[in-house]
Amino acid sequence: MKKSILLAAALMAGMFAGSSVQAAGRDYISIVGSSTVYPFSTVVAEQFGKSTNFKTPKIESTGTGGGFKLFCSGVGVENPDISNASRAIKKSEFDTCQTNGVKDIVEVKIGYDGIVMANSKKSATMQVSRKDIFLALAKNVPDPKGGENLVANPYKTWKDVNPALPATKIEVLGPPPTSGTRDAFVELVMEEGAKTFGFIHDMEKKDKNMYKATTQTVREDGAYIEAGENDNLIVQKLEANPNAFGIFGFSFLDQNADMIQGSIVEGETPTFENIAAGKYPVSRPLFFYVKKAHVDVIPGIKEYLGEFTSEKAWGEEGYLADKGMIPMPKAEREKVAKDVKDLKTITMK
Repeated sequence: MKKSILLAAALMAGMFAGSSVQAAGRDYISIVGSSTVYPFSTVVAEQFGKSTNFKTPKIESTGTGGGFKLFCSGVGVENPDISNASRAIKKSEFDTCQTNGVKDIVEVKIGYDGIVMANSKKSATMQVSRKDIFLALAKNVPDPKGGENLVANPYKTWKDVNPALPATKIEVLGPPPTSGTRDAFVELVMEEGAKTFGFIHDMEKKDKNMYKATTQTVREDGAYIEAGENDNLIVQKLEANPNAFGIFGFSFLDQNADMIQGSIVEGETPTFENIAAGKYPVSRPLFFYVKKAHVDVIPGIKEYLGEFTSEKAWGEEGYLADKGMIPMPKAEREKVAKDVKDLKTITMK
């Protein structure tokens, strides 16, 4: 508590070196981070700006990893107040925050999202397994000739991977390593697909580094194209190239359903209902993180938190559900809302 007060005092001293908040250049909330959470936080920010006397927060889509780098760089008006994230903060990121004086962090889980592999509606809907996707996109794969050896990925078309799939060239536009969507995709799709091979599954206990390299390294020969943090750009490229696929959050599929369609993964279609029911196999929680030391200094943070965690925003009939976010169960929403109101901070061992 004492540390928190000292941090806040130091922050205020820095901000009020001039005669006002405006003199310090920060009378608005600064938000960075996940491109997946970006549209949700933007809607909340616009609603917040319209319904209060505070300025509309400024939001930058930097990717989850990029957001944490900025967020954890320090306390003070030159640093962001909030970082959006499409995965939980890593221990290494939390430690960087602590080292740089960002001691008290409030974690806000906001709902769920699915990760989809989508293509243009001009093409047929793809039906794949996570094993198919792993074989199509991993840098090294089990030797097609058999045995327990890994070889450089030889597959050129989807049909090469699985005879039941079309004979179209493997072209997948996806997020870069700084993206939380990439982290989640690797964990929920690539790793799960890799583990269908017994010797890779056993590798996890025998050689963790080899296991990680095998299950998490994406091929670099042009079949997987890093498309940056702009998911809207991926949607445009899919429209232009009906043979290509894109990887992004369900909300972008939902918002562009007139142009693109989600692949059926292991028999389940990526729909709002299937993700909410836990049927669709590739779904993950979404978050944002708040610097507690900034809460009583930057105008409007408490009120922004209140707007985001209100039933009219994140509830089952809320405006975020209209944008494609999958609400948490009511009991979970109530618990998170209470923790946020109490500004409960996280710890990591």
